[in-house]
Amino acid sequence: MRNYFDILTILAEKDFKVRYRNSVLGFLWSLLNPLAYMAILTLVFSYLLRVSIPNFAGWLLVALLVWRFFSVGTAQGLFSIVSNPSLVSKVYVPRYMIVLSNNLANFLGSSLEFLVLLPLLLGLGVGLTVTALLLPILLVLEFLLVFALSLSLSALNVKYRDFYQLWDIALQLGFFLSPIVYSASLIPARFYFLYSLNPVTRLMEALRGIFLEHQLPTVFDMTVVLGSIILFLALGLLIFRRLEKGFAEEL
Repeated sequence: MRNYFDILTILAEKDFKVRYRNSVLGFLWSLLNPLAYMAILTLVFSYLLRVSIPNFAGWLLVALLVWRFFSVGTAQGLFSIVSNPSLVSKVYVPRYMIVLSNNLANFLGSSLEFLVLLPLLLGLGVGLTVTALLLPILLVLEFLLVFALSLSLSALNVKYRDFYQLWDIALQLGFFLSPIVYSASLIPARFYFLYSLNPVTRLMEALRGIFLEHQLPTVFDMTVVLGSIILFLALGLLIFRRLEKGFAEEL
């Protein structure tokens, strides 16, 4: 167990360093990206389309970071097995650890982004209260969701090399099906329950709640997120274990 922990640490550290290697600004790019989106979308929606959401910039930035954590984590997790053929064929290491280390590197980067978010929210006039202390718990839950999905995504991408194209389309669709640039209250009542079952939406609403409204996540938020993690983890383990026997031959 100790050896596996050491291997996991080494792999996660390698993945984290590789992401910012040969980059002049390094980690700052991961923050500049959502900030640029925030500035552009705030200009469009607040000033041109006259959106009346209070503190729209902060409201938007929280959701963008949640979405970035999810989209980048699953997109990179999808390639975690394919991009490490030597670990699969030449070194004995539980293959799920390759996916896990990749997700841990993303978790570290996203956690740093959210740490930078706190002074940004203060600068935008958002007063932080004790509810902000729930941030680590919600980030861990999102990490578990990303890992659960990455297990099946990484295995399917080995078997079907164009699978990443489908996931890219799914992420583009998911961006507009999540309340990032609009309020969930705009969804028609007859579709709202189905819409609200999106675990990423529930994480966005929970984080907006603790930062902007100083409220605890609702029981419904936590039920949907935890239920989704359990469901996707069970499905991911099933798919991963079924397909991993062919990894070495496929790579």
